[in-house]
Amino acid sequence: MTRRNAKMHRRAGHGALLAIFLLFVGSGVARLGGGAGLAIAREVGDLAAATRSGDRMGQEACPKPPPDIAKLLHALQAREKKLASRQHDQDLRERNLDLARQEIESRLSALKRAEAKLKATLAQADGAAEDDVSRLTALYENMEPKQAASLFREMAPDFAAGFLGRMRPEAAAEVMAGLPPKTAYSISVILAGRNMNVPTR
Repeated sequence: MTRRNAKMHRRAGHGALLAIFLLFVGSGVARLGGGAGLAIAREVGDLAAATRSGDRMGQEACPKPPPDIAKLLHALQAREKKLASRQHDQDLRERNLDLARQEIESRLSALKRAEAKLKATLAQADGAAEDDVSRLTALYENMEPKQAASLFREMAPDFAAGFLGRMRPEAAAEVMAGLPPKTAYSISVILAGRNMNVPTR
């Protein structure tokens, strides 16, 4: 016989003795007579039946814990549930933060790509504009001074100064000579003002 079987056998023996004792007590109380005796006898009989039923199952009835222990167990269970809920909320926040971080990184990457593309487009546009200005400047330089002067006369002074400042000095001088004195003076002031902030040695 194993230790566990021996323990269960001892429990069954104790339960049988208790059942016999309760039956004797019930019988004695019943002899006393009266309603109280009968009620006590019924209670003892029910207890004996419950004991015999527990013995047949080979298990002892599990007693209820004391009130202070039950209160402590309830508090521990409530705390465990609260900690589990808090951990779940924390895990959810971490997942949301990871998703937000990934979204931000994705948008930053897209923004960098768009910025690089925009810079390339602006550089291309600036290069094209510079090429256009260079071609126009060369065109004005190769025109007859009187024809060029008639065109520059219709331009705004600052716009005309931009072309004249890029032309060869002798070609620009011939065009300035064909302009009205007031227009030539305005262009000269603009050209001079552009060089005023240039540092000198």
